[in-house]
Amino acid sequence: MRHVIVFIPTMPVPLRSDITLIRMTYMAKKTFLAGTVLLIAAITAVLPAQTASAMTAEQYFEDGNRLFRDDLYWAALLRYRQAADEGLDSAVLHYNTGVAHYRAMQHIRARDSLQKALLEPTLRVAAQYSLGLNAYAAGETEEALRWFRLVRDQDADRKLQSFAVVAISRIRAAEEKPDDFEIRVAERRKKRTFADLEFRARVSFGSDDNVFRTPGQNYIDFSGSTPTTVAPVPASGTFLPLSLSVKYKINSLPFEGFYGAYRLAGRYYQDKELENANEYLHEVSFGSEYSRREGSRKREVNSAFKIAQHDEIYYDPDDGGSRVIDGAVIDDRMNYLRYGPELSLRQANERLSFGAKFKGQLWNYEDIDVVPEYDHEYFLVNFFGQYKFTRTSLFRLTAKYYSRRFGDRPAFDPDGQQRIGNPNIRYDYLSLTLRARQRITNNMWFGWDVERTERTDQYRGYNDYTRDSFRVEFHWAPGDRFDLEASGIYRLYDYPNAFAFHNPVAGRKTQESADALFIGTFRMTRRLSLVAEASYRETVSNDIRIQYERYQYMLGVRWQH
Repeated sequence: MRHVIVFIPTMPVPLRSDITLIRMTYMAKKTFLAGTVLLIAAITAVLPAQTASAMTAEQYFEDGNRLFRDDLYWAALLRYRQAADEGLDSAVLHYNTGVAHYRAMQHIRARDSLQKALLEPTLRVAAQYSLGLNAYAAGETEEALRWFRLVRDQDADRKLQSFAVVAISRIRAAEEKPDDFEIRVAERRKKRTFADLEFRARVSFGSDDNVFRTPGQNYIDFSGSTPTTVAPVPASGTFLPLSLSVKYKINSLPFEGFYGAYRLAGRYYQDKELENANEYLHEVSFGSEYSRREGSRKREVNSAFKIAQHDEIYYDPDDGGSRVIDGAVIDDRMNYLRYGPELSLRQANERLSFGAKFKGQLWNYEDIDVVPEYDHEYFLVNFFGQYKFTRTSLFRLTAKYYSRRFGDRPAFDPDGQQRIGNPNIRYDYLSLTLRARQRITNNMWFGWDVERTERTDQYRGYNDYTRDSFRVEFHWAPGDRFDLEASGIYRLYDYPNAFAFHNPVAGRKTQESADALFIGTFRMTRRLSLVAEASYRETVSNDIRIQYERYQYMLGVRWQH
């Protein structure tokens, strides 16, 4: 691959427009050249009429540029170091020092100096391109591609942009021509991957300051025939979150594989008085995955049938105790068995992607005689389209319809009463989501979502609502081992017909909520990671029964294979 590198011969800021491009072919230097260069450096140090002690930082810098143009890179590095010792600290000095280190085959030092030059906007593109050349010369192909792509995706320097395009194509062409050894390795790998086993597990220790989502204030409960005053008792404690997933896949066809999977998710509180907050989910699934790439086009078709069992205690949020109705304990009311098929389709091109998702499920809740059951059918249809404006930014539009159709739960009348004999509840949802993502650097990006969801109560509209959601997220990988993620979402509900406590005396129902999440990950080994997580949730409503504030903190380890 032809190497083209930019050398900045002078020091003025802003940078002169007559930057010289020097083409060179990367080749190994013979070992005796180092001794020769050091000898020349010693001679040139005494040749100038001025003594070294009388030279200024700018003169050291200019003399280093002269030595660089004469291909005396070690001598030039000596002058650059003397300029720095005299107080010169400029992006141009860091850039020229990096280029000299690159020519002297000191790739680690070259990278460090060139990265310092990235802070200067007028040098950023040239520094990125030079970092790509340096990484390629050091054998770091993936790092080289990352830097070349940044140069390719900018518009400030068309010449370097064209050089980057050529560099990327030549690297890719070299990768697509494996030698005999690589072919044998690929064949053995293909035989090994006929069957794939994926395993992920995470075990954490957490702190929860509001275990039962208890309201933070006393309130009057208007839900009964007689208003009563309630004094909630919040509880805090520690818990053990656990997640486990296992997936076994058989790649029996060239582009398609069949799999079976198991997933466990649970939360277990250590204190006996907090056991009512324990919950867990078991899910078994089996299906097929089809994926094929042809040039810049990729197609994916995934289908599955999933069965899940979920168990939790239907506790009273005011104190975490069991709920009792007509003398019967209804702890098991929210336990359910869920099962059904789902299908997802996706086609991605270089800029445009689109897809769809379909789902149908039956949710079978525990039979409780004294209260209506939550058994229902669930259907979902989802379509999306995505467009990449540049290599670093995208925009997605998603339209979604889903419906919950209950089998033994009477609908509400306009006065908030749930009378026996009313038709069963059917809620239909329609949502539209706008999503944007922007990559700032190679390891940093942010995004935002705006979503509007409208729920329709198909009986008499009592529980209709409009929900507006606003979400932001940020991801940064400051090093090879660290990942930082932060996200926040705000939801605002508008209930035109429903009442707080389902009682007209309490007024129209209002509700809003806010979530925040922070996750930090440190990869200790290739498969083992340390994960720290902090989350916040607040719900505000004039139906005080559902109002609460909650902080959770977790620290754990994650293993994936």
